[in-house]
Amino acid sequence: MPIDPKTRIMYLNPVGNSDDDEMFADMARQYKNPATEVVVASMNPKTVPPRMDNLEYRAYESLIIADTVRIARHASRRNYDALVIGCFHDPALEAAREISGNTLVIGPCQASIVQALNLAGRFSVLIGEDKWEAQMRDRVRQYGYSEQLASFESIGLRVADFHKDEAKTRKLLLQAARRAVQDHKAEAIILGCTLEVGFFRDLQAALKNCGQVPVIDCSIAALKAAEHAAIQKQLGWTNSRAWGMRPPPESEMARFGIFQKDYQFGNRITVPAN
Repeated sequence: MPIDPKTRIMYLNPVGNSDDDEMFADMARQYKNPATEVVVASMNPKTVPPRMDNLEYRAYESLIIADTVRIARHASRRNYDALVIGCFHDPALEAAREISGNTLVIGPCQASIVQALNLAGRFSVLIGEDKWEAQMRDRVRQYGYSEQLASFESIGLRVADFHKDEAKTRKLLLQAARRAVQDHKAEAIILGCTLEVGFFRDLQAALKNCGQVPVIDCSIAALKAAEHAAIQKQLGWTNSRAWGMRPPPESEMARFGIFQKDYQFGNRITVPAN
């Protein structure tokens, strides 16, 4: 049967602060497929700290886990084809997938690595601070890609700093990318934060003298992975529900009084299909 290109994606900004929602919506406008509707959503500021604007620490990440799982449940009940958890740590990814019904759940870290390894044999990840490396290295190891990881390269910026002085950020990213390619023999570069969105084209152009080096924007990679996975659902390639992927029983969740209501978001922006 013919493939229907129409998909409906939720792109989750996984904090209670909606300041960056429009940036993600603009990314969706530029890079989504014409037949895709993208809903950019941020979390409820009544249940997630409203002034928290990053997940750079495990302690911060712990505060959004329950809401992320509730949102995955909401997405399944509202018939979204896919949900992107918009943080490179891929927080709560496994728990969200367990309860997401037929909604596919995409993590930017996993999606970016898969995309990079479709194009190259070794990759480096450009991160804000050295602190991030330990948790991200654990994720790479968990996904089974440690042998293909060339390096992590820190540029010494917090998440909130990336777009304060974009010329400075661009310069620091380029220096880090060149280190990765020249010193660690990286064949592809991954931007290791969803707030590094928008810098990949300039970096790719600047790296041409190092050879053709793809620079993967993890926000865009996650969105495109979500679209691709959503279309593949029409082939029957959807979430496994066997063994470790088995979801909680509906009767038990009803008895516990959990995951029964729609999630109340703090903000939503709909980027319609063309």
